[in-house]
Order: sequence, then structure tokens, then C-alpha cells
Amino acid sequence: MSDPGIPGVSVVICAYTEDRWEDVLAAVASVRAQSRPALETLLVVDHHQALLDRLDKEYEDHKETGEVRVLANAGPRGLSAGRNTGIAASRGGIVAFLDDDAVAERDWLRHLAEGYADPRVMAVGGRTEPVWASGRRPGWFPEEFDWVVGCTYRGLPRGRVRVRNVLGGNASFRREAFDAAGGFATGIGRDGNKRPLGGEETELCIRLGRARPDAVLLIDDRAVIHHRVPEAREHFRYFRTRAYAEGLSKALVARSVGARKGLESERRYTTSVLPAGVVRGLRDAVLARPGGAGRAGAIVAGVLAAAGGYLVGSVRARRGGATFSVGAVGKDGAGD
Repeated sequence: MSDPGIPGVSVVICAYTEDRWEDVLAAVASVRAQSRPALETLLVVDHHQALLDRLDKEYEDHKETGEVRVLANAGPRGLSAGRNTGIAASRGGIVAFLDDDAVAERDWLRHLAEGYADPRVMAVGGRTEPVWASGRRPGWFPEEFDWVVGCTYRGLPRGRVRVRNVLGGNASFRREAFDAAGGFATGIGRDGNKRPLGGEETELCIRLGRARPDAVLLIDDRAVIHHRVPEAREHFRYFRTRAYAEGLSKALVARSVGARKGLESERRYTTSVLPAGVVRGLRDAVLARPGGAGRAGAIVAGVLAAAGGYLVGSVRARRGGATFSVGAVGKDGAGD
């Protein structure tokens, strides 16, 4: 039974390529199988007419009920505008986001929704586990950098805890959060096959905290999704590229909200979590455990790549070469 005091949940899934066709179908199926039913699932297609038509036909039987709705991204190309399109079309008092290459465990929505029993809570995120294409984590790949593949990383707090920001691929927001702070900023997040930027959810959460100083943001690690990691992302080249792109993104976030708030969590991560990871890797190497030296080296390389991206991004921002804008989010339906 759903708590009558907690609003209904609309789930937004953004898709941009037919290469993930089976993944998208699996993501939608996992939402439809939730122990706490979603009010609706909104599939937002990012400027890809063939995919839009194909999905529209696939879910044609759900048009009358509105259980699954297929929409075209009404804004510029990219994940942020796609999410804003889903928010604007949503009917739920809570809007949850699921990656198009992820599947949610049966109680995902139930655990996310429970956090909203407290009216101060404006956002609740969950835990994202990697599903490696090769069947196992590469020996050199440090858990401290699982954010590189869009997953929960070592160093995040466990349980249901208050945080600065949620992670966008497994997150939910109260509708009022967008009314107070606006939508996701375009120009920060991912855009199809361009450099894999991120950070749009961090920027939004910090902006929300400014608009609503009393807002509480939570992560509940019982709200679990499983995120597919393709083979191409298991290689060091992608690792380094993604770390560099994260530095670029952090420079944009810092430009928007200030370096103090924009890098608040990152300071603890780089001064505590990552040094501990290097020590752990070197210890494993001394003990002849597989991958120890590789993990220690990857952490150092990842830090250097991210720092380089941040410096380049900061210079571009000062010169006016990097821009973004906060999306305005209207509302087509009333919150339930």
C-alpha cells in the first residue's frame, strides 16, 4: 500500500539512440514491475525521429491509460533538456529519473518515496550498481572512481543520509523543487556522443539549496538500480577521458554556484577517500593481490586528468567560452 501522504511518482527515462533499444525496454519493464506503482513512465527521446516513432509504436497500447508516454525532447539536444521536457509533462508530485541503460530493483520507488514522508525533503537518490559487460570489474578499476561509469562510488555515505546532491541516473525530486529552483541547466550535462560531461544534477541541487535553505536532500542506498557498463567503458582510455570531462563540468558548476559550494564534497573526496584508495592499492600490490598497483595508479591518473579538465574549464569560463542556461520548467498537469 502507498502512503496516502506521499505524492504519486512520475518516472522519466531519457533515450537518444536505437543502439540501446533492448536496454530502454528493460528499463521501462523494471518501472512497471515496481512494488509501489509509478503514476506514469515518460520516455523522452532526444532529437531522434526513428527512435521516437519506434517507441511510440512499441507503447501504442498504453496511450489511453497514460501508463507509458513517449515524448520528443522539446528543448536543445542533450540530457538536461530531455529531463526538463519530462518534468514539464509529468503529473506526479514527485519526479524520478532512471537511466535508459539501467534496471531498477522491485522496491526502488518504494524506498525513494518513503523519504518524502518528511515535507522538508526535496530530493532522494539511491544506489547504482555497475553491470560490467565483461562479467566482472576490471582489476585495475578503482571503486573510488565508479562515478566514471555512472555508478555509486566508494566514499559515499551508507544508509539513508543527508547529502549535498543526488546522482542524476538514480534520483527523484519533489515537484516543488523545480518550481523553486528551475530545471536542469543545459550546457553542462551529456549531449549524445559529445564529450561525456556531467554535473548537471550537482548544479541543480546546490541551486535548490540556495532557493530553499530549509530543503533536505537524501540518499537511500536501499533504492537500487543496476546500470549496464558497455565494454568500451571498461578501458583506461574512457576512464581518463571521463575524468577529464568531469573536471570541465566541475569548472562550470563552480562558475554557477561558487567554488566553495561547488567543490565542497569534492574536497573531502580528494583529501580523504582517494588517498586511502591509493594506500589500499599499494598495500594490495605489496601483498601480491591482483590489480593493486593498477588501482593506485588509476586513482592518481584520474585525479590528474580531472584537475587538468578543471583548469582548462576554468580558463574557458573566465574567457566566456563555456556557457549554460537554467531551463525553465512549466507544468502540464497537477501534482497528485
